[in-house]
Amino acid sequence: MKELRSEIGNDGFAEVIAMFLEEADEVIGRIGDTVGTEALEADLHFLKGAALNLGFAQFAALCRDGERRASGGDAGFDLEQICSSYQASKMTLTNWQRDSAA
Repeated sequence: MKELRSEIGNDGFAEVIAMFLEEADEVIGRIGDTVGTEALEADLHFLKGAALNLGFAQFAALCRDGERRASGGDAGFDLEQICSSYQASKMTLTNWQRDSAA
């Protein structure tokens, strides 16, 4: 996060965080109802990329595994674990943002 913040500046970083949270919240909110492995694969691909850009390695790894499995037609993986990891990453991001503003 620090590297991205130094590359794009404080204002740009705040915009990236806001966009990430808005888009990721939307995907996480619908992912349990996603029909078809192609749509699930696309959603997990998006989440993986966003997670990697912000340095959330564990969340990205779960999304990568789910994406790989969905690309093979398997939707029988633990979406709840992915959603929980997102919530933990979101909390970390929110806390980091609050602490860095102080």
